[in-house]
Amino acid sequence: MATSGGGNYRNGTHKSSMKVDRSPSLSSNPKSSVKSKSLPSSGPRRNSTGSLASGAAKDNAGVPGRVRVAVRLRPRNAEELVEDADFADCVELQPELKRLKLRKNNWDSDTYEFDEVLTEFASQKRVYEVVAKPVVESVLDGYNGTIMAYGQTGTGKTYTLGRLGEEDTAARGIMVRAMEDILADVSLETDSVSVSYLQLYMETIQDLLDPANDNIPIVEDPKTGDVSVPGATLVEIRDQHSFVELLRLGEAHRFAANTKLNTESSRSHAILMVHVKRSVKAKDSAFSSENGNSPHMKTLKPSLVRKGKLVVVDLAGSERIDKSGSEGHTLEEAKSINLSLSALGKCINALAENSAHVPVRDSKLTRLLKDSFGGTARTSLVITIGPSPRHRGETASTIMFGQRAMKVENMLKLKEEFDYKSLARRLDIQLDKLIAEHERQQKAFEDEIERINVEAQNRIFEFESNHADALEKERLKYQKDYMDSIKKLEEQLVKSQQKNGSEKVPVGLREDGSALTSNTESSKVSAAEEVAELKKLLQKENLLRKTAEEEVNNLKSQIAQWKRSEASGNSEILKLRKMLEDEASQKEKLEGEIAILQSQLLQLSFDADETTRRLDRGGSGKVPSGLDSLISQVKHHQQDSGNGEKASIAKLFEQVGLQKILSLLEAEDADVRIHAVKVVANLAAEEMNQEKIVEAGGLTSLLMLLRNSEDETIHRVAAGAIANLAMNETNQELIMSQGGIGLLSMTAANAEDPQTLRMVAGAIANLCGNDKLQMKLRSEGGIKALLGMVRCRHADVLAQVARGIANFAKCESRAATQGTKTGRSLLIEDGALPWIVQNANNEASPIRRHIELALCHLAQHEANAKDMISGGALWELVRISRDCAREDIRTLSHRTLTSSPTFQAEMRRLRIGH
Repeated sequence: MATSGGGNYRNGTHKSSMKVDRSPSLSSNPKSSVKSKSLPSSGPRRNSTGSLASGAAKDNAGVPGRVRVAVRLRPRNAEELVEDADFADCVELQPELKRLKLRKNNWDSDTYEFDEVLTEFASQKRVYEVVAKPVVESVLDGYNGTIMAYGQTGTGKTYTLGRLGEEDTAARGIMVRAMEDILADVSLETDSVSVSYLQLYMETIQDLLDPANDNIPIVEDPKTGDVSVPGATLVEIRDQHSFVELLRLGEAHRFAANTKLNTESSRSHAILMVHVKRSVKAKDSAFSSENGNSPHMKTLKPSLVRKGKLVVVDLAGSERIDKSGSEGHTLEEAKSINLSLSALGKCINALAENSAHVPVRDSKLTRLLKDSFGGTARTSLVITIGPSPRHRGETASTIMFGQRAMKVENMLKLKEEFDYKSLARRLDIQLDKLIAEHERQQKAFEDEIERINVEAQNRIFEFESNHADALEKERLKYQKDYMDSIKKLEEQLVKSQQKNGSEKVPVGLREDGSALTSNTESSKVSAAEEVAELKKLLQKENLLRKTAEEEVNNLKSQIAQWKRSEASGNSEILKLRKMLEDEASQKEKLEGEIAILQSQLLQLSFDADETTRRLDRGGSGKVPSGLDSLISQVKHHQQDSGNGEKASIAKLFEQVGLQKILSLLEAEDADVRIHAVKVVANLAAEEMNQEKIVEAGGLTSLLMLLRNSEDETIHRVAAGAIANLAMNETNQELIMSQGGIGLLSMTAANAEDPQTLRMVAGAIANLCGNDKLQMKLRSEGGIKALLGMVRCRHADVLAQVARGIANFAKCESRAATQGTKTGRSLLIEDGALPWIVQNANNEASPIRRHIELALCHLAQHEANAKDMISGGALWELVRISRDCAREDIRTLSHRTLTSSPTFQAEMRRLRIGH
């Protein structure tokens, strides 16, 4: 959804139509949610021909779901940090409003709305949660889902989707995180997860897991219209490690090439298909027979199987041939990529406009994505863009692609069916288990009966023998006791007879004839007293035991109460700790706000002092009164930019006019000149302004500043503006004709600041790329100036020097091939070869890449071969042909070595294998 700078919406649907659809995964029963959800007022498209899935089922059971689109901004890369250092980004994000502003020109901008706006600081985890996680949850609930990345080459599509994150787990991409969530949610005992990994290269589908399978056909179901690739390798996934290994294997087989826009540009569309098959447990339903006599009989329902498919598409980047520098086979690859992306764009346009015909069969890419746009899948699209103003056209095209995709509405359908095969297999397995179990139980029962029988017999025999022995022992014992008793009675009888004979008077006789003695009575009394005493002691012990038990119970209740008190105290302590942590975080926030307010107060004080000094200078008559308002506008713009508010330079240009801004380049006030030259440098960053600046004399004024000014800041910004103007071939000739190379050389000789030297080196490097200016550039000291700047040793300066040498060597190589140049290279004559060889293996990749290119271009001219051999360049060329990270440079070095007779002879002499 786009709005102009005035706030009117255009180029998109009305804001109220951008209603976020509910994810089917929010329902506890996806099948019931499909039937119960009502359609929105707009409704889905009613004709099947208006979708990529034209052959889908014709029933209306489905959930409407619009394609959700998120935009992600890539941070500036190393090249953009160097070349666009003085220029603002072409986009401005407003994530809280889910809006994006694209600079339409220097004074106007368009505003677009998306479902999500992700800044360059957005983490991989947040990108996954807002873009992919709802789709993954839908796939786990039995729906099809698609996650796709679209954008210019080099904007981070593969980083967003396919980053493995082995060195830094936080950098894991959507593919890895999606599989983590899938494996965490499924049960590997009843569910299955399998993947295929394909690439669409030059309109052929190739298997990344089996490179020999390089022409896989697309099969379409005539009944349902579903598209499949049955010839692809399907690997079942059991753990995350095996999945990561498969991704690494697939990425190793994927086609990539080195272009000006990306060192490892994907040359194919990568398609990861994840098939999730989940079993939904169905309850057994019991039924009774007609007469009701068999209530235990049950029938087994077949389990429900939900088959969700997740498709993750890493599209190859769209590119312009003039910017990517593709040539040869790489050019053919770029044409094929652009054609397939164009076919996809046409299909999305037709869907967005509810066209009766959608050109699905124009490309294999659109056939594979039939279900993703206008079909039955939940689709989430992330478009990736870069901040560089040099690629504003590509950024605008990507944004409009996302805007059109947001108008496409799919009809989500639950993919579930009864698993009769699984039920039959389960019943067969269960029957086999029951038969085997019955046999085991029967055998165990028989063995147990036999064992019990033997044990019973043994026990009976043992019992009988023991019983007989015991009876015999008892008989003998009783017999012995009987004999002993008889003997004792006889002895007592003898004693009593003897006693009766000696005592005539008995002690006492009772009527029944029994005798009582006083000793017997006293012993009975003492025994009764002891029993009573024992009873008292026993009662006392019982009382003591009961008292002890009561005390133990009291202690237990007190301990329980203390534990409850301790638990409540711990909870209070946790609450207090949380309150203290909240207070500490609040304190940190307040301290941060105080620091911000203090810095703002200091800035306001500085602005007030600056305004006072400016008014004092204005009153003294140093600046012409007619330019007072213009100066204040220029300074106000620079101060606003310093405060991060990004005021529009184009608006200042429109209000003030270019002539007035250029007139300030000659002002007496140094601050005014600095602010004015910064404004001109920012204007020069836009290609549409360069011609106006040159026609108005801006180039002459910038060169005059280099000649007359002694301020290094002015030198730095002016050199940056000249570097921007030097990107145009016509301006390059004007710079040379006005003595610009001499002035740049003088500035380089006098400057010490690395940033100034970087700007000067960038300007000379741009001039080195012009075939017509080679001799003049060398005669006026351009090469010497470049080589002189290596004294700085700053990586950014050295990178620009290396780029200039590479551009100069490429022009010389082209001239030698065309026959317009003979003799040694001017670079070798000016002594550049030792520095080139010394830095051919520099740790900084921008320096090394340009130096490697320079060596290859120098080696293509046979007249340079002897000097390069004596200077040690041959060894570097051999290393480049073997170890260079860029395939195009390796190929160029190999071709150069094999085509040069001089190099071949020296390599044979040194016995260097190649």
